[in-house]
Amino acid sequence: MNPSIPPSAAEYGGDEVSAIVLDPGYSTTRAGFAGEDTPKSLVPTYYGKYSGESEKFLFGDDIFVTPRPGLSIHNPVGRDGIVEDWDMAQRLWEYSFKSRLTGQKPGNPMLNGLNDVPEGELPADMEGVETEEKPLADSPLLMTECGWNPAKAREKTVEIAMENWGTPAYYLAKSGVLVAFASGKASALVIDIGASNISITPVHDGMVLKRGVQHSPLGGDYISSQIRASFKSNSPQPITITPHYLISSKTAVEPGQRPQATYKTFDPEKAPDASYRRLLEERTLTEFKESVVQVWPGPGRLSSLGPNGVPNEEVAKSSGRAFEFPDGYNQTFGVDRYRVIESLFDSKAHIADPDSEFQAPTPAQTIPEMIKASLSAVDVDIRPHLLQNVVVTGASSLIFGFNDRLNQELMQMFPSPRVRISAPGNTAERRFGSWIGGSILASLGTFHQMWISKKEYDEHGPNIVEKRCK
Repeated sequence: MNPSIPPSAAEYGGDEVSAIVLDPGYSTTRAGFAGEDTPKSLVPTYYGKYSGESEKFLFGDDIFVTPRPGLSIHNPVGRDGIVEDWDMAQRLWEYSFKSRLTGQKPGNPMLNGLNDVPEGELPADMEGVETEEKPLADSPLLMTECGWNPAKAREKTVEIAMENWGTPAYYLAKSGVLVAFASGKASALVIDIGASNISITPVHDGMVLKRGVQHSPLGGDYISSQIRASFKSNSPQPITITPHYLISSKTAVEPGQRPQATYKTFDPEKAPDASYRRLLEERTLTEFKESVVQVWPGPGRLSSLGPNGVPNEEVAKSSGRAFEFPDGYNQTFGVDRYRVIESLFDSKAHIADPDSEFQAPTPAQTIPEMIKASLSAVDVDIRPHLLQNVVVTGASSLIFGFNDRLNQELMQMFPSPRVRISAPGNTAERRFGSWIGGSILASLGTFHQMWISKKEYDEHGPNIVEKRCK
């Protein structure tokens, strides 16, 4: 394929057809049309499974609504951001664009109820009506992936898109590069704080410098587990989270007093699985993170002395924020709201919890150490340039005070070069950074020569993705 000759309309789906951008994450999957500002479809990556007459699956926000008997919650993506269950991942991604973007394809008009077939007769087949229309037959597809995605997984995604969804053109882009594009930079140090992990990706001239990619499992879910650990030792009393679906009524109580609520009970055979309760507890913890948790802005660590000789923890105690739980229990949180997130910057601040699924972080997994490791793995000439273009993205980076602390840590580690952090104030831009980058890229006229067309895929097979999508 000669890149200087534009492909024919049939080869990539034509200029007038908007490509679909699919950005699958561990917590949510985002999909929408290229050229738009935000994704039209935002669905949880979790899905529900329960057995009726046969095994049934629930996708989208329906999983939060009704606690069905035996409903258990699963995730097709592993904590490292790599797909573990391809069959369910495909169904979930298909749901994300079918439910909001492509809609149902028209069926055979002969079978629409107006042409009932008399008993004993077979319906006449209509010529030219496809028995099964593929969901993306009209739309090119751009998908995102993490910087450490293995070759086998990359080939599997192109296979699903071409063979099962019938897309006329496909491209697989690294999310770090797309985040840099979304903030208008070809080179950047991208710090992505997601639900399941934190990744540091150095991008130079639109290419990921693979040697410098770092990632650790200290994402939003790790912060939630730290909040749970802190609740166990909370004073005046330990806090248990009771999700909304278990509460039938509650009365207001004074701060720190025991909750006065009436709870719902389920028969053992009608109760949902424990994983359902955990998912809904996570929603309450997310609200807590958004409204109460704060990053100690610096200077210095939370555990150290401040510039005037007063311990930082003492200063932190003076400011508190109140929070009310679904069962009516409420209290003002002081220094604890800083402690739960401090271990992202200082591994010694980890709150131990024997019930947590997360290991205590090592110093190398903290954000400052990962940035240091990432920069020391790239060429010394481009380090100052990357430090002037630090891009922060991911929903967990929206926790109050995060950017101030990051700035402090970078200034301490690299006193001479100018450090400049670019973090959009608009929450949508921060949450959907890689999707927005994909939307910009797929809508560029010059990008058309990059698509892998169906013709090329048929010719070279799935490993073409390794050659074309670097």
